[in-house]
Amino acid sequence: MGVLLTLHPVNPEVRSLKRAAEIVRTGGVIVYPTDSCYAFGCALGDKPAMERIAALREVDKHHHFTLVCRDLSEIARYARVENWQYRLLKACTPGAYTFLLAATNEVPRRLQNPKRRTIGIRVPDHVVPLQLLAELNEPLMSSTLLLPGDDYPLTDATEIHARLGARVDLVLDGGNCGLEPTSVIDLSGSVPVVVREGKGDISRFSG
Repeated sequence: MGVLLTLHPVNPEVRSLKRAAEIVRTGGVIVYPTDSCYAFGCALGDKPAMERIAALREVDKHHHFTLVCRDLSEIARYARVENWQYRLLKACTPGAYTFLLAATNEVPRRLQNPKRRTIGIRVPDHVVPLQLLAELNEPLMSSTLLLPGDDYPLTDATEIHARLGARVDLVLDGGNCGLEPTSVIDLSGSVPVVVREGKGDISRFSG
């Protein structure tokens, strides 16, 4: 059975976050809360861990993972960001958005869209992942915790732990999250394109 750790929702315990970071570094799969809903997480470029997540979600090898970053400076390492894109990112991060951007050479090819060479990137507005990322000192590869047959993501960490059992290594309980995934905004072209309307306000991208 995977470990369930309950965190303080405002001041998460550093020892628990260090443990989560070490599990990620050593090839583990974790579940963690975000500002939209719970998500799976693993180390950047860890193919076996990513395959475990894909199997849990029953998605194929073309499933697009999201790179979850701490801040804008980290985004710039993994995505090519022009001035107009930077202004939008600065206005919308941290927040419940996933942005599609042209990937840099720092991103393994298998993580990029095979045709467009883009990567989904986001900075969550939630203390647990932000502090976890600080401990990890690199982005998390992430995917929404939506299990096969479910219409909505799971929002209760105890239920998540009970349903996933030993198929994940750690569940971080940061309290109930929402049911609505992020809004997805494609910034890889000349103008923003709303790919999916979710929790993040899309009004600034229209017109």
